[in-house]
Amino acid sequence: MSQEHIRNFCIIAHIDHGKSTLADRLIETTQTVSKREMRDQILDSMDLERERGITIKAQSVKMIHHAKNNKEYIYNLIDTPGHVDFSYEVSRAIAACEGAVLVVDASQGVEAQTMANVTLALAHNLEIIPVINKIDLPAADPDKAKKEIENLIGIDCSNALLVSAKEGTGVPELLEAIHERIPHPKGDENATFRALVYDAKYDSYKGVVVYFRVFDGKIKVGDRIKFLRTGSSFEVIETGVFNPKPFSQKEISTGCVGYLCATIKEMGHVRIGDTVVLADSKDVQPIPGFKEAKQMVFCGLYPVEANDFNELRNALEKLVLNDASIFYIPENSVALGFGFRCGFLGLLHMEIVQERLEREYNLDLVTTAPNVVYQLLLKDGTELEIDSPSKLPDLSKIEEIREPFVHATLFLPKEYVGVVMDLSMERRGVMKHMEYISENRVSLSFDLPLAEIIVDFYDKLKGRTRGYASLDYEHIGYRASEIARVDILVHMEPVDALSFLCHRSTSERRGRHVIEKLRKLIPRHQFQVPLQAAIGAKIIARENIPPYRKDVLAKCYGGDITRKRKLLEKQKEGKLRMKMVGRVEIPQEAFMAVLSTDDD
Repeated sequence: MSQEHIRNFCIIAHIDHGKSTLADRLIETTQTVSKREMRDQILDSMDLERERGITIKAQSVKMIHHAKNNKEYIYNLIDTPGHVDFSYEVSRAIAACEGAVLVVDASQGVEAQTMANVTLALAHNLEIIPVINKIDLPAADPDKAKKEIENLIGIDCSNALLVSAKEGTGVPELLEAIHERIPHPKGDENATFRALVYDAKYDSYKGVVVYFRVFDGKIKVGDRIKFLRTGSSFEVIETGVFNPKPFSQKEISTGCVGYLCATIKEMGHVRIGDTVVLADSKDVQPIPGFKEAKQMVFCGLYPVEANDFNELRNALEKLVLNDASIFYIPENSVALGFGFRCGFLGLLHMEIVQERLEREYNLDLVTTAPNVVYQLLLKDGTELEIDSPSKLPDLSKIEEIREPFVHATLFLPKEYVGVVMDLSMERRGVMKHMEYISENRVSLSFDLPLAEIIVDFYDKLKGRTRGYASLDYEHIGYRASEIARVDILVHMEPVDALSFLCHRSTSERRGRHVIEKLRKLIPRHQFQVPLQAAIGAKIIARENIPPYRKDVLAKCYGGDITRKRKLLEKQKEGKLRMKMVGRVEIPQEAFMAVLSTDDD
């Protein structure tokens, strides 16, 4: 089919504004999937996505639309996530498109992640179609939503579409608007084949499956291809499109989105954002991809069983291919043995990856408390970055410690302005801007340390505003701070996996809080277990876990006191011997206790 009849677009929106439901209605209206096979959230293929009601992976589908002008169009739709932690998935989808459908909830209006995703789309010069969704709700106010889009984003909403994805209202008009407003691809059909890799996954039968968008030329089964970044070349054994399940097709032409399978058995040969060309091509310019993912949160992942280390390595290799924003390197912990130091885009991203590893690869894992990356300026003038408390050098060698800061944008009803300001100030935030975007809604912006956000800032924000506030943030650099390392000692031995870095002003409170938590979580033993929090050589908090006690005097219901004393001395000697050889059992919950900042 001619490029003029192809449209590549994505759906972008804030969390829970109806992206996946709208995608369902588009698929249903174009009859891409039969009624028998149709189900809710059809593009959310992972169990995790369906359980949590969120999109984690961007998914694509090819639809055929018979327009009112009696022409047939191919629509390649990519449904994208809405959560701030998965903005990298959105950037990958946007790189493969010419247009975007911007979905805004008619009752909630523009939210923080709406702004972030639109900014990404505008940076790639995408044509944007504003859609006001959920007009069937009693609280819907489409006019207010239009004004917010015009005032905050600057997009003309005179021709915005009013849609109810749940009821199907306005969906036929949206399908017409897509081919009328979104430009068609402008590749050279006769040029050398070039395609952008926007995703990939590992299949145990087919090897690495590459998802790509063709910018020039075409590709077919039997062609020999080459990846420009890695230089690896392979023979194509299968090509196809998504309907939404993989559907094999003999060739993929210019402007289309599809997948290919070649004889790729190792994950290292494929890089997300790489350009694919024919193996005999020379002097081919790579396609500008998208910005590399920058990991913001790091934690340790360790197998419960030491023998599962290689299985964890293999699982991470396969998962990184499907989610290129994960970073990992091997590390060793005295308490937990061999594992991996992993980097993630955020706390939700970390939770999802851990759950995927446990579900999809049948692994039992221990996760250490997350940390951010700190920059150190040493007294000899050298600079280095650390992502773990165990890597902090001796304080006498350090001139300055810098921690990452973010610019956070919050949208909330005006009655919650006070509590959100209090929360932000508690987390060492500096207020930068405040604006009333409507009569009842306010936009606040703060500069905040990232370390204060990743712990439980989002949960507290939702709790204090009854779920009405939304948050988006972007990294703005590093600033000098007074950072201290708090070491946790269990039974007089430091446990490196429980240590954490925090601001010196909160270190004593955080240390005492963690010790109190551990006292409740670590089970009692046959001997007393002391718990201590220390900064350097100074102990800032201590708790004792009392031992199990057996009443050895129960059988002595009378008689000489020396008999009782002898039994007590014997028990004391036995407990002392156990203490000398005893190891303390620490459950998984204890390693996550460092996360909680609640004082209750």
